[in-house]
Amino acid sequence: MVDTDSGWDGRGGGGSRVTRNTGGARPAEPIPGRRVAAVSLVALAALATGCEPGAATGAQDAPPPARPTQAAAPSPARTAPVTGDAKPRTAPPPSPSASTAAPAPTPTPDATTARPTPEPSTAPPPRVLMRTGSESDRVRELQARLRQIGHFGRNPTGYYGSVTADSVRSFQAKRSLPVTGSTDEVTWQRLLAMTRVPTAAELRPPTERPVAAPDERCLKGRVLCISKNSRTLAWMIDGKVVSAMDVRFGSEYTPTREGVFEVFWKSRDHVSTLYDTPMPYALFFSGGQAVHYSADFAANGYGGASHGCVNVRDKKKVAALFDQVRTGDKVVVYW
Repeated sequence: MVDTDSGWDGRGGGGSRVTRNTGGARPAEPIPGRRVAAVSLVALAALATGCEPGAATGAQDAPPPARPTQAAAPSPARTAPVTGDAKPRTAPPPSPSASTAAPAPTPTPDATTARPTPEPSTAPPPRVLMRTGSESDRVRELQARLRQIGHFGRNPTGYYGSVTADSVRSFQAKRSLPVTGSTDEVTWQRLLAMTRVPTAAELRPPTERPVAAPDERCLKGRVLCISKNSRTLAWMIDGKVVSAMDVRFGSEYTPTREGVFEVFWKSRDHVSTLYDTPMPYALFFSGGQAVHYSADFAANGYGGASHGCVNVRDKKKVAALFDQVRTGDKVVVYW
């Protein structure tokens, strides 16, 4: 067993350890005192600089020196994995996501917020069934139905003129429909739902006005008996009324002549050469004056006047009259 004594020998030049040989063992090699001090200083210096020292003799029971750590970053950082010979990189802090970031406040609409312009409708407009200028039994039914609910103030004529267009506008405006004056599918279906099927008398009343008592000159033979007072024409055979219809006359500047005449010419599709206007189913009785159908009379009623002719506004009635009247039949125009 080796017993060591670390005392100094008292000499200024430094002493050496004195060993005693107690068991015949080989005496230990003396270690100079300065060398021990140098070794101790090297160990302390290594610990102070933070380097990882190797395993030192006599230091196995000491706690391992703490690894140096970097200063704490303001926010945790991720270390990117090292691949190949790339240096470790510090990943940037994660960006806020829907799961970690606070939800954005929902904007409240106000007067300054621009609203998207609605796209124009691509739906086609409803199909027009009747319009100004149309002439048919359906127009007659339209007029009769409008009259049932107070939008058409006269008897049906079957002709779609300005009066009918105004009546349709009135109906459309009251029902919050597009006010066009034309009868489209939507307008027609709404009118059908609000009215009943017109009777025959509603569709084809004899006249708008009562037929006047016939002049005595109308009581014999085949006569067109025309009253300026009642504004009616009665087609009479031997004192009996075969048919009757509303008529209008010339203005004060172009009056219809009064008296007894004869039909001297029939022209089914006549057009006036003087006024360049159609005169269908014309029955001429005095110069250029004739009984004929008038589209203007059908459209505008008594708001206008003829140039002297006797206008009829019921096209079917005057067409039937044209087929029955013969050349030479009497015409009586009276008050």
